[in-house]
Amino acid sequence: MSKISRNYRSFSWKETSLRVACGQFDLVTAAVLAQRRELERYIIRHPEFQHSLIPVDLLDDAPEIACRMAAAARLTGLGPMAAVAGCLAQFGVETALAAGCREAIVENGGDIYLASEREVLIGLYAGKSRFAAQLAFCISPEEMPLALCSSSGAMGHSLSFGICDLATVAAKDGALADAAVTLVCNRIQREADLEPVLEEAGKIPGVDGILAV
Repeated sequence: MSKISRNYRSFSWKETSLRVACGQFDLVTAAVLAQRRELERYIIRHPEFQHSLIPVDLLDDAPEIACRMAAAARLTGLGPMAAVAGCLAQFGVETALAAGCREAIVENGGDIYLASEREVLIGLYAGKSRFAAQLAFCISPEEMPLALCSSSGAMGHSLSFGICDLATVAAKDGALADAAVTLVCNRIQREADLEPVLEEAGKIPGVDGILAV
């Protein structure tokens, strides 16, 4: 497998922390920022959307980002904010593709949305697990665009009720992948939970694959 070189650039605003590989970096970051601001304006009118840990009904004029997050929440039984990072990453990639870019990879705090005509190798870090530096996904062009969202009960600042070292969910929908991986991490309290939790989450419509350590 030949090595493909990509240039990643970083961008941060409030809790949003991006790494972007795309020829239209400014366009991608502007799109993500615009969607985040749209969401913040919506939350001012609908505070429950931000704080609820279960699905909520939307206001009639909810923006597209809130609608996508709410749909993922309904499928997973979680609050809509469990889907925010993956949803924002997808908006960034969609904007790049609409502008004619042939490749766009956006990582938002461990949640990735990617589209490319070349294969993409994504390394995974599983903390103190014995598999910590041995995991990666090789994504072929035929599988993209694709979301790969990761969560951990041992690393990072995101709210998690489990002890999973690392979970990753693959799906075509970034909001769904983000919410589903949060569900997996929340439900894994011991090693014996791995199989039943993965079986449960794997039945969610739209989830293409799950890895849990």
